[in-house]
Amino acid sequence: MSISQNRLLQVLAVSALALGLTACGPSGNESQTTGQKLDNAIEKTEKAAENAKVEAERAAETAGQKIENAVEATKDAATNAADATKDAVSHAAEAAGDAGITAKVKAALVGDAELSALKINVDTKDGAVTLHGEAPSQAAKDRAEQLAKAVEGVKTVNNLLTAK
Repeated sequence: MSISQNRLLQVLAVSALALGLTACGPSGNESQTTGQKLDNAIEKTEKAAENAKVEAERAAETAGQKIENAVEATKDAATNAADATKDAVSHAAEAAGDAGITAKVKAALVGDAELSALKINVDTKDGAVTLHGEAPSQAAKDRAEQLAKAVEGVKTVNNLLTAK
């Protein structure tokens, strides 16, 4: 082989090598090494994790506030229900008390020989007894009032009986 051929082969070999290195080397935005690319990916992952943490904390705070609001609403509803129950029990006790007083007054009137045959209407409201009907005499009317006043729980007696 002649020197010029040898020289030509050397130039071709160097050119091929340079071309090969250029094709394999970094280009444009690929100028980062694999380590740099890994570091960038880790950094992006850490940022995404931090953003996710912030969003999770916001969501937890919002959920916590909603739970607190629900607890307060439940407490208020329980208090209102307890108050309504107390009122209902109180009204029921008053009604039962009035009914009991009416029954006791009627029993006392039936126990009296002169008044037992009479139809005397007895109404009770908040311990106030009202007598309606007809009594055979003023004495019987007065006795009916005294019998009613003697019953436990009677506060007042409104005697509307008429004497014959």
